[in-house]
Amino acid sequence: MKLLSANANKSLAMDVAKVVDIPLTKTNVQRFADNEIFAVIEENVRGQDTFIVQSTSFPANDHLMELLICIDALRRASARRITAVLPYFGYARQDRKSEGRTPISAKLVANLITKAGADRVLTIDLHAGQIQGFFDIPTDNLFAGPVMRDDIRTVYGDKNLMFVSPDVGGVVRARGLAKRLGADIAIVDKRRPEPGKSEVMNIIGDVAGRKCIIIDDIVDSGGTLVGAAHALLEKGATEVAAYCTHGVLSGNAAEKIDNSELKELVITNSIEQPKAVKDAKKIREISVADLLGKAIRRIANEESVSILFD
Repeated sequence: MKLLSANANKSLAMDVAKVVDIPLTKTNVQRFADNEIFAVIEENVRGQDTFIVQSTSFPANDHLMELLICIDALRRASARRITAVLPYFGYARQDRKSEGRTPISAKLVANLITKAGADRVLTIDLHAGQIQGFFDIPTDNLFAGPVMRDDIRTVYGDKNLMFVSPDVGGVVRARGLAKRLGADIAIVDKRRPEPGKSEVMNIIGDVAGRKCIIIDDIVDSGGTLVGAAHALLEKGATEVAAYCTHGVLSGNAAEKIDNSELKELVITNSIEQPKAVKDAKKIREISVADLLGKAIRRIANEESVSILFD
């Protein structure tokens, strides 16, 4: 068994290596003068069960190409099986035709990973469940819910909680955590007048006097969370925090969160964050290394993965 990492999230890969108790395989991913990507696997991987950790986060295209080139290198080095470990799967929000003459980019990226030579995909909290069907190879979609549940129980307890979905599409995610902690749920009714902008129209559910925790899979600009926190507090919530799996946090999102009425935003380390996010006062990070490490070990041993989140 071999565990490798490209450049997107080496710190998470090193933490995963500690969990599975094997060293990271020496891999050199570099760029030529014209910015072409070159990769070389510096150890023998012939006949090995290989796992390559690489989030396709910003810069998404560079990190995606690194992944594809590393997969090709492993395939040509006669690796027995190649599993692409994508803590964050970029392009996941382009999962359908939203209007005429537009692409389904999530399917295109799935095809690229498959054609490059991956035999299996392991990821966390896909933006849309149907993306699993975009891959023509086995795909395990882990849920960060158990990691969030443990942190929420430690920090907020399990009394007087109200889990909030930031939109109708996230109800299943919020309900899953609420069920584990014996709490109720509420829903933010919002609309998007244009991409990247949202407006909170109403709050479905009685949040007065409750500690509200917004549950989402991706936070990008932060506008939805900031608007939802304000609306919930206006409806009588005592405090509002947010838990999101993937902290995309583009532009001035970190500053926006720090200046908001949110108590805190908790994200996982599925994406390696820049200094601006790490220094933000209201943003805290929890690790999914243990979750990924256990899943990798189970895949290598041909054991059940679903037991990790049942």
